[in-house]
Amino acid sequence: MTCSCSFLKIIIVLCCFNAAVAVAQNNVYPAPELLLANSYHSGIELQDYWVSEKYDGVRAYWNGADFISRQGHVYHAPRWFKKPLPETALDGELWLGRGQFDVLSGLVRRQSPDAEDWREIKFMVFDLPGSAEVFDRRLLQLKKIITDINAPHVQWVEQFKVASHEALAEMLDTVVAQGAEGLMLHRGSSRYQNGRSDDLLKLKKHFDAEAVVIGYLPGKGKYQGMLGSLEVETADKKRFKIGSGFSDAERKNPPAIGATITYRYFGLTANGIPRFASFMRVRDSF
Repeated sequence: MTCSCSFLKIIIVLCCFNAAVAVAQNNVYPAPELLLANSYHSGIELQDYWVSEKYDGVRAYWNGADFISRQGHVYHAPRWFKKPLPETALDGELWLGRGQFDVLSGLVRRQSPDAEDWREIKFMVFDLPGSAEVFDRRLLQLKKIITDINAPHVQWVEQFKVASHEALAEMLDTVVAQGAEGLMLHRGSSRYQNGRSDDLLKLKKHFDAEAVVIGYLPGKGKYQGMLGSLEVETADKKRFKIGSGFSDAERKNPPAIGATITYRYFGLTANGIPRFASFMRVRDSF
């Protein structure tokens, strides 16, 4: 019986070792369980929420050893960038500055990172996934952690209160005019949980959503021989066409069939179809 137990322990250890090797070789972890945002709506009790800028960066989960994407892939940050970070899990975004998403996405997805390129990147931290406290208290914990790290490329996302929905709308106009993507609202009494929730809301000048590419329509006139429109399908099986927002390069090499794209829109029709849908980008599958 003792020999059998010892053999079983050896097998378990080997399995764990092989799993760790597989992660290191494939640069893939299990997808992290992240809190995701719903869209802002005016019926909320605004005094219950903290407000912050919505950064147009790349969502990054620090697991104590690596930066992980929403899909579980590793962002290969230079050693110096990771060195001051704690073993504590942190939720945030890698950010290069307003309006720099495309450049940032290219930099952080490289298998061999350029240490100098990363000098301009910041890790903007907004939550502590491993804490059992409500967000009001997690903010205090987080601020202390970031202060103790004391590294210029690791920053705490400033959170503040807004007195009214009218003031919130004015603030949105101001930050968007300055190049920001929008605002985030986080309920102070909420605990960290996996999935979408009204505990976290995003507020933009427009809505955005995702859909899967299911077909192409050819271009006409100056777009002859290129993409005219994408035919897409949403998660709730709504189908519609997107014909604007593409560069000439994207029309010559459109997103692949089956790719998930992000589009912006301005409300819904009576049939639930997005109004004035416009292509933004292919969702980062990394």
